[in-house]
Amino acid sequence: MQRITPFGMRTEAMEIVRGVDLKGRRALITGAASGIGIETAKALASAGAEVVLAVRNVDAGQKVAGELVKATGNKGISVMRLDLADQKSVRSLVVSWQGPLHILVNNAGVMASPEARTAEGWESQFATNHLGHFSLALGLYPALKQEGARVVSLSSSGHHLSPVVFEDIHYTIRPYDPWGAYGQAKSANALFAVEAARRWASDGIFANAVMPGAIKTNLQRYSGELKSPEAYWKTAGQGAATSVLAAASPLLDGVSGRYFADCNEAEPITRSSGNRFDEMSLVAAWATDPLLAERLWDVSLAMVEKKAE
Repeated sequence: MQRITPFGMRTEAMEIVRGVDLKGRRALITGAASGIGIETAKALASAGAEVVLAVRNVDAGQKVAGELVKATGNKGISVMRLDLADQKSVRSLVVSWQGPLHILVNNAGVMASPEARTAEGWESQFATNHLGHFSLALGLYPALKQEGARVVSLSSSGHHLSPVVFEDIHYTIRPYDPWGAYGQAKSANALFAVEAARRWASDGIFANAVMPGAIKTNLQRYSGELKSPEAYWKTAGQGAATSVLAAASPLLDGVSGRYFADCNEAEPITRSSGNRFDEMSLVAAWATDPLLAERLWDVSLAMVEKKAE
């Protein structure tokens, strides 16, 4: 049954946590030094959660943390360094983590970036958006299962642009396409939630994917100004609302393996109308297919384990 809430496209993240008590809960948010990451952290911290900002630029993260402490009155906001394109950085954070983790928000990402490769030779968008978060979640699994947890995987309507092309994930044969690579990575983010929900259900871990919407953030640094009509734009707070819903709302207790957009479970897209903006909140079948999700997990695990040897 499709999960419908009282919230919608114009809901702000702070509205989601009104009346929600997260005291004693610990949250880690990647990419929380800018954009909707900041708003996600602010909402969770305002509800009493201990929040860790996992960021590449520690100085920027410390500045944001200070601002959030002032804004929320919550002194339990800290910073850890994390470069998702660097598997060694991911492992370093995992080794440093102590105690339980109740909320993991895989928020960071890059979009339509120029062709680049990581040290492993992986295509950079897939490596950053998916494999970095995949390794992070696997590494933090012991912490996530201690007291049960929620994992939030940020996908995008951009997943409509491409399924995961298993035969050539890293563009070793195909000519590089920045938008196709982005779409593939965002499909992977959605599929990760599907398989994590299945594999970790017995541990009391719930995983869902979310689509934030069109928000003017640093994510557009490679792609230029948003092309969406103004009616489709969201504030950063509105963009963070669906993440916060999946991370903290009691309305989603026991819900796992789903894809949410505009604070509600998305309907499937069966045939394009030709207006991609009207279809932003819909989800393609290739992003929720359990067989593809299982295959992606196995392929991803083989990649990260091989490079960790």
